[in-house]
Parts: sequence; structure tokens; C-alpha cells
Amino acid sequence: MTSLDLNADLGEGLPNDAALLDIVSSASIACGGHAGTEDSIRAALAGARDKGVVAGAHPGFADPEHFGRRRLELGADALTRQMRDQLETIGRLAAAEGVRLRYVKLHGALANMAAEDEHVASIAFAAVRNFDPGLAILAIDHSAQVAAAEALGLLVVREAYADRAYLPNGLLVPRGAPGAVLHDAERIAERAIGLAERGELTAADGTAFATSARSLCLHGDNEAAVMIARTLKARLLAAGIAIAPAL
Repeated sequence: MTSLDLNADLGEGLPNDAALLDIVSSASIACGGHAGTEDSIRAALAGARDKGVVAGAHPGFADPEHFGRRRLELGADALTRQMRDQLETIGRLAAAEGVRLRYVKLHGALANMAAEDEHVASIAFAAVRNFDPGLAILAIDHSAQVAAAEALGLLVVREAYADRAYLPNGLLVPRGAPGAVLHDAERIAERAIGLAERGELTAADGTAFATSARSLCLHGDNEAAVMIARTLKARLLAAGIAIAPAL
């Protein structure tokens, strides 16, 4: 049976975590940089443990005022320090909750910059390898993240976004652009089925492009996140596509 991993960004102090943990197979949990307190991170870790959901770390720029979505030009030492501090925070809390972290997924502006610039991605992922070389990287397919992680010898799981519009080159439409975030659950479900069955996604201009992504992200801060997730899961299962973690 064809399967697809559904992952959601959790532990950010938003109200959707518990409902999403009943739907997704992987949880990318904030590490206190762009969002997340020790209480919200621990709650997300414990929820993932109790629901049998794979847990990963979701570090981003330490810029909570802008939810990690403002591009910052940090030097290598500063970016390495931010990555290390966040990984150590979630690593400590995961150990306390008896949770094994399986992967790292970059957040927000850091993720987009690393998707465009292999040098940025290499700095971020070298910090991951130094923290725990057994962690996989959940990397945006068709992006510099993939090449950087593979060059460092890290396991890569390629990811696509359920609720974001794409450019024809396979990268995301900038979040500030009109139509960058999708809200139509049926449209999102159709794209997910196309990904699972045909290995393709449709860009904002209507062109299709191939993808090797096997994990599909739902943003937990999307106001329709739970409704979208429920519709998506129901449509995938009805199409004979299993929901299963990629790791």
C-alpha cells in the first residue's frame, strides 16, 4: 500500500496540538527559538509519545517577536550557537519525557534561506550532526537543504507542504505573496493524493512538477489546520493511501 507521512509543527503554544496529534504521524516540535516554552515543548513531546507519533526538533531563528519568519543575516558562529542552544533544550526535555528525537526540520525564514543557500544549510546541519549524527533531516525537496544534508552524511527525508503554494522550480511562493498559504481543504487533499500516487505537485501557475517527497507538512498555526488535517487524512485513507511515519 502507498503511504505518506503527515507532519505538523507543534509545541508553539497554539491551541491545535492535541487535535493534530490524533491525525499526524510525525510532530516537528518547537525548540524555544521562534516559539515554545518548556511547558509547551514538554506537552508536545508527551503528547507525541502517548499517541505513538514520531517526534522531531523544529529549530528556527531565535526571533519570537516575528515567529522566526523574518530573515536574519547571522554569521556562522551565531547561527551555530542558536541551533546548538535549541537542540540542547529540546534534547534535555525529550530525555525527561522519555522521547527519542528522530529528525530535525528547520523553521520559517531559516528554512527558506537554507533552501536557497547551501552554505546556510550546511552551517545549520553541521550543528545537527555535532549534536547527534543519528538525527535525520526533514528537508524541503528540490532545495539546497537536500544537498547540504547529504554532503554531511545525514539521512534525508524529503518534504513537501500541504498548505503552501509552489513556484514552478519546486520552491515555495514567498509567504507574503498573495495566495502563498492555502486554505481550501479539498484542494489541499487533491494535491496530497497527486503527491502520493503520481509523485507530483502543482505549482501556482498550474504546471506540474515531479517530487520525491514522502512527508507532507501541515502548519499548526494555519487557522484551519485541524479541519484541513482531518479532511486530508480522510481523503488519503479513502484513496487507499496509508498515513505512516517516514522514519
